[in-house]
Amino acid sequence: MSELNSFSLAGKVVVQCGGSGLLGKALVKSLAAAGATLVVVTRSAATVEPSLAAERALGHPVHAEEADVTSEASMLALSERLRTTYGRVDGMVYNVVSRPMKGEGAELSQWEESMKVNATGFFLTLRTFADLMAVQPSGGSIVNISSMMGMIGANPWNYEGTNMGTVPDYFFHKGGMINLTRHYASIYGLRKVRVNVVSPGGIFNPDKPQPEPFLGRFNKATMIGRMAHAHEIGGAVTFLLSDAASYVTGVNLPVDGGYTAK
Repeated sequence: MSELNSFSLAGKVVVQCGGSGLLGKALVKSLAAAGATLVVVTRSAATVEPSLAAERALGHPVHAEEADVTSEASMLALSERLRTTYGRVDGMVYNVVSRPMKGEGAELSQWEESMKVNATGFFLTLRTFADLMAVQPSGGSIVNISSMMGMIGANPWNYEGTNMGTVPDYFFHKGGMINLTRHYASIYGLRKVRVNVVSPGGIFNPDKPQPEPFLGRFNKATMIGRMAHAHEIGGAVTFLLSDAASYVTGVNLPVDGGYTAK
């Protein structure tokens, strides 16, 4: 394989958990364009079908599978279906997130609800696919989508003069994703399973732009002077899934315009 071809996902079966949001849709485009046979895992196939149909129209093999990341029975059944259908899974991207908490004073029940997906669901999915890949001769690659907010503390100043604010569960879960990634990179490394995490910075939403006071402050806090566009995260994810990253594991890769380095 040439060095350039090693960045391709052609011939690889990649599972993407979570594909309906702004970043999820962008990752579908990136991974499909890189040549992967892409399986998007969702609770409801209807939520992702429009974006998948657009990719199939371009000749890209993308499919949806319904499953519940908080149910062990559901995830084990999914794992078995994928093994039976495709023979193997080469890559998995965990991009599922639940945001029931809306502020610092949220009800405790919302914290508990958040844990089901963002902690328990993440752990269950990560272990399920790591176990599947560990028995494959070729191993596999797992990429978890965290956030730069898992690396730093909150900056309330960014949100002054807006209806935006911080939520404690997000910081807790995203920080935990980073360290559980390191843990499983160590546990599964000798079985040819690489586990890495990408930590995006703030992503601009063109359909529902963030308030100007926030944008002004946030943009100045980056080295590049702007928020990310969703499509800019896909390159890092594709690289970590690809053979070009065959000696990369246990890494947290910030894609944040230099925010956390400034």
